[in-house]
Amino acid sequence: MSVTRLWLVRHGESEGNVAASRAERDGSPVIALDIRDADVELSPTGREQAAALGTWLRSVEGSVDEYWVSPYRRALQTLAIALDDARTASGALVDERLRDRELGILDLLTWKGVEELHPEEAARRRHLGKYYHRPPGGESWADVALRLRSFLGEALHRPASTVVVVAHDAVVMLILSVLLRLDEAKLMAFAASHTVRNASVTELVRDDDGWRLVTFSSVDHLESEGADVTVHSGEDDA
Repeated sequence: MSVTRLWLVRHGESEGNVAASRAERDGSPVIALDIRDADVELSPTGREQAAALGTWLRSVEGSVDEYWVSPYRRALQTLAIALDDARTASGALVDERLRDRELGILDLLTWKGVEELHPEEAARRRHLGKYYHRPPGGESWADVALRLRSFLGEALHRPASTVVVVAHDAVVMLILSVLLRLDEAKLMAFAASHTVRNASVTELVRDDDGWRLVTFSSVDHLESEGADVTVHSGEDDA
């Protein structure tokens, strides 16, 4: 037996999401956050979203064979709250290759901050494009895709049929690109018109013809539970 269905879940809204949106709104070059990315927690709204996600998880739990989760706190919290702490992420497969994209010297900067403080990187980004631009000390989207290929090459052969993955927006997008075999142009076109919403569910299934996308960034479970729907791209669009 191997994996034939993936439900890809983005973590609930985080304090980092809130801080980044505030900085963009205020025109600030710097995002006011004083902890490392791996330790960023869910916002109060994110906790409500995770609880609403739990309603959906309980409806499908009988068919879920495994949970895979990023080691970052906001992803672990999302899974733990969704499972009502009855079974925390201790029973899940936690793998560092599911972590969020690392931004290196551009971490905690808005696009305005990148242009003001690192204009050479802004120029390199425009020249290379979003997919291949690697900020010093950080990762490009292509780098994240490589580590996800490594992870999926192992994990998809585990003795499980249906898996819930709790991770980050870039991870969801790049798992789609790997499994649906989207090249740079197709992925960038898709990403330009689609955003992975907080606590949303994206479904992929595999049949004889390969993987196909069933649902992208569904938030029906949030709306039915009266939880706020938030859109934080997590990536600048420059």
